[in-house]
Amino acid sequence: MTMPLLNASFPRTGDPAVAQCQAGETWLDTIADDLCQHGWLTLDATPLLGPELLAELHREVEILEKTAAMERAGVGRGGDFTRDRSVRRDRIAWLNGETACQGALFDFFEQVRVGLNRRLFLGLQRFEAHYASYQPGDFYRRHVDSFQGRASRVVSLVMYLNEDWGPADGGELQVFGRNAPGTVCGRVFPERGRMAVFMSEEVPHEVLPAARSRHSIACWFRQDVVPVPLTGV
Repeated sequence: MTMPLLNASFPRTGDPAVAQCQAGETWLDTIADDLCQHGWLTLDATPLLGPELLAELHREVEILEKTAAMERAGVGRGGDFTRDRSVRRDRIAWLNGETACQGALFDFFEQVRVGLNRRLFLGLQRFEAHYASYQPGDFYRRHVDSFQGRASRVVSLVMYLNEDWGPADGGELQVFGRNAPGTVCGRVFPERGRMAVFMSEEVPHEVLPAARSRHSIACWFRQDVVPVPLTGV
């Protein structure tokens, strides 16, 4: 899939704006601590990424949506891949890092990968990410992002892109306890800049139905080295 090239530039890893952010890494300490203690957390990533980058990412996914460049999502990979609308109804487009805003976002993801490896020794080798679009009524039933023992997806990250999201708009990420999978331990409000991070194998979660178009980015940090063909999730 060819991504639209956008006329924008954002700081990359070597630029002062990003170097300043890297100098204060208490947010990475917070992520590492909460992953250890609770298996998940949510925080406002706007100060880390900046409102301009978040707005450009949102504009990009809206362009993909309008040009029919997003595909209906499924579950599983390879021979296990299926599309079941009783399980999930979103559409996705994989990120490749080739646009300016994606490149800046990938720098941020790399900072997360390196930071978690230094703090938690997770052996994260790479990451993959896609845009997700949920239309009114769409949902994703309760699931985990990786099965036990696969050593593939280890840490999941979700970033929300919608502005002016109200309680009546729905679409929350509902999180279940890792040690009490039948208990709801939190809901993440999908407003722009809000980020959720959780252990892929341990934390069940679901996307509740939205009342209007809902846009996000999902990223997974993996321990395997060889990429699996990007089909499904």
